[in-house]
Amino acid sequence: MGLTPEDGGSSSPDGLSLIRASELAQYSFCHRAWWLGTVKGLPSQSQVALERGTRHHKHHGGQVYTAKRWQQLGLILLACGIFLLVFMLVWLWV
Repeated sequence: MGLTPEDGGSSSPDGLSLIRASELAQYSFCHRAWWLGTVKGLPSQSQVALERGTRHHKHHGGQVYTAKRWQQLGLILLACGIFLLVFMLVWLWV
């Protein structure tokens, strides 16, 4: 059974409590820190490290997005090349 919103948990539209993956990770690392932050609402004492981690994740997310776009472009160009190869072979055959 999850936490209720009164205990620090999140609530979904259907009234069920949600437990986020980040909360599970925090709990597995230190259940006391999870309790202090989620239930008691106390801020972490390592705000600088949290902000640095947030910036790192945003930067990495941008890199992943760019890599995915390049991959899609590569697949489109590969498909065009295969189409042109087949077209040329058919044209030369006829």
